[in-house]
Amino acid sequence: MKSRDVFVSYSHPDRDCAFDIVAWLEARNIGVWIAPRDVSPTADWAADVIDAITAARVMVLVFSASTNESVQVRREVERAVHKGLIVLPVRIEDVLPVKSLEYFLSSQHWLDAFPPPREPHYQRLCAFLEKTLAMPAARAPSALTSDSPRTSTSAKTETATLDVSAQPHFASAEQLHRIEIELARYIGPVAKHLLRRAAASAVDLPQLIARLSAEVDSDKDRQKFMTACRSEGGASR
Repeated sequence: MKSRDVFVSYSHPDRDCAFDIVAWLEARNIGVWIAPRDVSPTADWAADVIDAITAARVMVLVFSASTNESVQVRREVERAVHKGLIVLPVRIEDVLPVKSLEYFLSSQHWLDAFPPPREPHYQRLCAFLEKTLAMPAARAPSALTSDSPRTSTSAKTETATLDVSAQPHFASAEQLHRIEIELARYIGPVAKHLLRRAAASAVDLPQLIARLSAEVDSDKDRQKFMTACRSEGGASR
């Protein structure tokens, strides 16, 4: 069976656009996985999706206002980032991601597929993916970085420090591990990535905890997180 290097993620209202993209990619002999077409009739849907993401090298995310409302898309993007895939949002509307998606997408390459007609944008997408998939490891070239949506200066600074993994001077590895565990209770596996980003630019432990607490949506859970991190079992006061 031909390898399916590209996983296409989309919300249901964007189905037609997603399958148009699939048609363009497959016409260029690029292997694509998309639901529900490629979900095995007798398989568990979630398991098939996870397996497909694991086997892929690039996720193409059809991005619109409806994407911001899709829990399923958010889970797929989180899984793709966790697996180390390149996530390429193809914006079909002039909208920006909500907070729950912003972290995953702020440092990625973007391709704007608006205004219509979309065909020239699809051609660019095909060319970009052919170049990316031809590399030994799927590391995206910089051809699309100029299409990134505008972000604040602080967001750009955080993106620049995303890959910095040096141990901060103000916390031990054990403290960071405990903070990660506490944060993961509320936001899942992405806690590891958010901790790395925040630790790279925080000046002290209280600032690190405060920054990470902002990722917890519920006020009650946010307070629980901060209390646990500052307790004897989490981080030093």
